[in-house]
Amino acid sequence: MSSYLHPDRLFSSDSSQRAIARTIYQAIKDLPIVSPHGHTDPSWFANNQNFSNAAELLIVPDHYVFRMLYSQGIGLSTLGVGQGTLNLEQSHQVWKVFADNYYLFRGTPSRMWLDYVFAEVFNISQPLSGATADTYFDTINQQLATDAFKPRALFERFNIETLATTEQPLDKLKHHKTIQQSDWQGRVITTFRPDNLTDPEHPKFRDSFKALASAVDMEISHFQDYLKAIKKRREYFVEHGATATDHSHPTAFTADLSSSQKESLFQKIRSFAFSPEDAELFRGQMMTEMAAMSIEDGLTMQLHHGCFRNHNAPVYHEFGADKGADLPVAIEFVKALQPLLSKYGNHPELNIILFTLDETTYSREIAPLAGHYPAVKAGPSWWFHDSPEGMIRFKEQIIETAGFYNTVGFNDDTRAFLSIPARHDVARRIDSRCLARLVAEHRMSEEEAVDVATDLTYHLVNKAYKFKP
Repeated sequence: MSSYLHPDRLFSSDSSQRAIARTIYQAIKDLPIVSPHGHTDPSWFANNQNFSNAAELLIVPDHYVFRMLYSQGIGLSTLGVGQGTLNLEQSHQVWKVFADNYYLFRGTPSRMWLDYVFAEVFNISQPLSGATADTYFDTINQQLATDAFKPRALFERFNIETLATTEQPLDKLKHHKTIQQSDWQGRVITTFRPDNLTDPEHPKFRDSFKALASAVDMEISHFQDYLKAIKKRREYFVEHGATATDHSHPTAFTADLSSSQKESLFQKIRSFAFSPEDAELFRGQMMTEMAAMSIEDGLTMQLHHGCFRNHNAPVYHEFGADKGADLPVAIEFVKALQPLLSKYGNHPELNIILFTLDETTYSREIAPLAGHYPAVKAGPSWWFHDSPEGMIRFKEQIIETAGFYNTVGFNDDTRAFLSIPARHDVARRIDSRCLARLVAEHRMSEEEAVDVATDLTYHLVNKAYKFKP
């Protein structure tokens, strides 16, 4: 254990609660990692090639990291973003900029994750700074070049049982095919993300709409044709291991139109002569259609709504999406989901997980919905709130109404493969801390707390995403 990673980190400063948290944590810390939603690259596990160097692995692809540096006036190009493959000297320069400014991350969850990676994955015993930058860069690169640091070896070392990636609906899933056909036993599966077919205002909607007919080898002239084509793509994803879908619209609005209304709306969408109101109505109807399909094929629905994506237009136009400029917005669930839930929310075969970036909805909307509808579960604190403070706030507001068993454990939602064990360790420590307080207040026995912690860490996520019979 590194001298700068305290064994009691994130536990309460209250000595009695801290002792209980230690006991709970010891019971769950070595359980397998189940990562049901993320954005790691399946080609890593298909090709099993060594990662190139510290900067290209830990900085360039991770918006959690370069977002902070950009906010302090450091250009994305300086950090290697959008510059193509970097040579070793360029990567070294990126790393030095990062190390010189590592102090900016003090107190942030990114600092905790990175420190864990440095200490536990690379066994570096001194903190990162400008003075240690070169030592870090050389040490990490030397280890990355070994067989022990190939993606499959790290997957096994991290004790990952299941890892789900996310692909757009027309993806041919060639890397998942390679994994399935290999003799490697690691479980890496895909997730069906159909936003570019369900959202007419998605930047890739027009091209995706036109490509769908060719992908499924059928003519698409009417709304029912469109639904049939999407069903075919879902079947293809199920064949390649998918157990879930993922949806991220600007709002949670849903609709339940008549057959004639759906057809009329579809023809407007098909002609690309639609208004913003038409686009919102189509998104809402498609969410209801996705629920109907999930009842048929069993895929769990994840709703990641309430994000203003690509807020910084110049950055988006120069560097593309996912560059740290996606921001939370206020969102409403109760009225928005009522059409869908009135139709399907009581169905025993439907499983919907609600995520939000708007914490004000936790106790007012998400917890009451999850505490009533059999089909609804509360997704974990996500993205801007996957921090110790965010996780604590989530539990304080959700559990009193929905209980622990209308939640689904934790997911890391990361592109940074090496941070997966770090993020899950934080979640396990915070679960232990929160449960320890309930034990200390005599609201739960220690045995019950260990049971709940085990369920939060392992069983609830497997159940929600149907990873195990």
